[in-house]
Amino acid sequence: MKDFKYLAAFSIPLFAFIGMSLKGYWVWATPLFAFVCIPILELIFPVDTDNFSEEEVDSRLKRQLFDWLLYLNLPVVFSLLIYGLFIVTHLSIETYEFVGLIFSTGIVLGVNGINVAHELGHRQATNERFIGKALLLPSFYMHFFIEHNYGHHLHAATPEDPATARYNQSVYSFWITSTVRQYFSAWRIQQKLLKNNNERFLSVKNDMLWYTVLQISYLITVFLIFGKTGFVFALVSGVVGFILLETVNYIEHYGLLRLQTKSGRYERVREMHSWNSNHVIGRIVLYELTRHSDHHYKSSKKYQILDCHDESPQMPYGYPTSMVLAMLPPLWFKIMNKRVPSEMIIRQ
Repeated sequence: MKDFKYLAAFSIPLFAFIGMSLKGYWVWATPLFAFVCIPILELIFPVDTDNFSEEEVDSRLKRQLFDWLLYLNLPVVFSLLIYGLFIVTHLSIETYEFVGLIFSTGIVLGVNGINVAHELGHRQATNERFIGKALLLPSFYMHFFIEHNYGHHLHAATPEDPATARYNQSVYSFWITSTVRQYFSAWRIQQKLLKNNNERFLSVKNDMLWYTVLQISYLITVFLIFGKTGFVFALVSGVVGFILLETVNYIEHYGLLRLQTKSGRYERVREMHSWNSNHVIGRIVLYELTRHSDHHYKSSKKYQILDCHDESPQMPYGYPTSMVLAMLPPLWFKIMNKRVPSEMIIRQ
């Protein structure tokens, strides 16, 4: 029965559905649950640093339940998105309700959309990658698949990585630099892949071109079916979704830096180059994303078997709580700067 704990990851879309159904001030239930209730629960529940034995790992890898819990997010995310579009275009609602619905939908797109897409994007099966890319579509972040897998995991914790926040960089600055740099990085990686395969820009293998067409087609379809109001709702909800992702990116590697060897190369990625969190609530809701150090140590490992490493830098709070703290840069710097290894600070 312990395996079913990851059903708690659907608590966020559940609150979004409740808010959409009841309307009124209930539309703000999702933001309150995600960034008030969950942080409080993280403070109440103890951390769990236990790792699985080899037998437990083998057993968990054989259980398809863990995979289906990811796949289920596809119909959940798109059903809520369509429901939200119907409400804002067919019912009479107040402005505060419209804004609340945007934030609620955006949070679902970020947590149950992009976060799950990140996990599936590391899989080798075509159907799993397809689901992952589909979950990135409504947040306009399909390029994340290319940049994350071929860029971020290669350059993490270096100045070359758009998704690594610099020491003393605020989250608001990071939203801009990471979003812009990741997009152009994805195009550079795509061009390199095409060149290596002797393919032209106008090729069926140009995934970035397909992503652009699909995302524009998505917005055009929403406009034609749901009109201007639906278009604005879909557009801003998507932006909220990827801003949520970038906030997670911000806390995952903040201030950490791989040192350069005498040859000028960066040392290999180790457990100390990502912030780890063992707070159980955040671990469950985010499908173990918070054990990020082990994910970078071996990106092919599935979420249900990720380990905790003693040498990994530990966050004092869970990821959801840390995201809230990041919104207050002076407080974030006061808490986190002293935790960044001094030898990494000197090089920045």
